[in-house]
Amino acid sequence: MATLDLMAAVSGPLILAMIWLRTRVQYASRGSTLHLQRAGWFYFGAALALMGLGWLVAPLLGAVIWPAGNLAAPTLLRVVWFLATYYLFILVHRFIKAKTPVYTVTSHH
Repeated sequence: MATLDLMAAVSGPLILAMIWLRTRVQYASRGSTLHLQRAGWFYFGAALALMGLGWLVAPLLGAVIWPAGNLAAPTLLRVVWFLATYYLFILVHRFIKAKTPVYTVTSHH
């Protein structure tokens, strides 16, 4: 695996972890347990699907945007796609949270 591909391969799971952590922090409180709800399964499944789509689509976009064959184009576009997914899912979470929780909180007090 080329260094650029490795960088993109590491950035994908890192962004997914950031989405998971950011969402989880919105519900966490000391002495409680979080339970992923049905909306949460869809939320994280959609994030994973969008990240996978970005992995496949980025090289095609790179060929269109930089037809000269810049080797960094697919990697750069993958990383940009992953970051855009992160920011998009901040908005998606706000929308979902207004309707139904992604997690439910069970208190241990």
